[in-house]
Amino acid sequence: MRFTVIGAGAIGGTLGAYMARGGEEVEFADRAKDHVAAMKSKGLTIKAFDGPFTVPVNAVTLDELKGPIDVALLAVKAQDTRAAVASIRPLLVPTSAVVSLQNGLCEPVIADLIGAERTIGAFINFNADYLEPGIIHYGGPGAFFVGEIDGEMTDRVDEMVRRFSHWGAVRATDNIFGYLWSKLGYANMLYATALVDEPMADVIDRHRRLMIELACEVYDAADTEGIHLEPFDNVEPYLYFPRESQDWEAIDRSLDSLVALMRKSEKQKTGVWRDLAVRKRKTEVDYHLGAAAEVGGRRGLRMPLTHRLIDMIHEVEGGQRSMGWANVDELEALLAHERV
Repeated sequence: MRFTVIGAGAIGGTLGAYMARGGEEVEFADRAKDHVAAMKSKGLTIKAFDGPFTVPVNAVTLDELKGPIDVALLAVKAQDTRAAVASIRPLLVPTSAVVSLQNGLCEPVIADLIGAERTIGAFINFNADYLEPGIIHYGGPGAFFVGEIDGEMTDRVDEMVRRFSHWGAVRATDNIFGYLWSKLGYANMLYATALVDEPMADVIDRHRRLMIELACEVYDAADTEGIHLEPFDNVEPYLYFPRESQDWEAIDRSLDSLVALMRKSEKQKTGVWRDLAVRKRKTEVDYHLGAAAEVGGRRGLRMPLTHRLIDMIHEVEGGQRSMGWANVDELEALLAHERV
């Protein structure tokens, strides 16, 4: 089985490097020519939390890809999903599969382009950042699940789990959307932390009730879709939601564990923060929080904090708003107003 990583950045590069080191046949494709050139000449270096390593890899630009592709590991930004899948569609055969390694709800977009039978979902929560051409920082492990988008347990999912396990503990699930929606609620919290140039643990610890309400707005939308939320890595959706069953002693204990886990990670700020503060590029907010808000809107949900947060991220992207605690205070004021 031959794997083709589409988007050899933080997530795709990390997973692909571990697979290549483990003996799998992996090709790395990326649109950044300097990244491809560095991988070709020096290999791909992973500055891992448990020790760095460099692995020689086969790297090409996206326009150099040749088919047929057995398994594509799609790790592009959510906003690039449709274009990336369209570009590789001529290289797919009926037995090909595309595994989404992305955050958000990209699987339906992929299935719309190539068919559900060639689409596999994945949930990834490990910490990684693209540093420079040929070098990726892997800050620490996290949950990793693979599943069919229709919930069936299949041999091909078991095979993906086995091949991906060169990286670490990977498990199959019959509820991939339960994990993806759970992480969208968590993402609402993390996007809020990116409004401040401080460690995400500090922001969550200081604004606990706001963070839980941000998650609950997304979980409201998931609930209208009949989604059964799944816990992962000290994120426990059913402690937060539904609101009427909240036990704040239990929530505080859970957040204590989450914050402690964050403080141990080598990655102290989110990829969203990095997009805004370092790479100076647009985030995936419209395809993460925006996708959840779109579902909520169809179901008649207001989601005021989510909509305001999306607007604030856009303002930071456009240079109309600076990072700072005042941004989170503004969300706190909105939460107080909504509770009146």
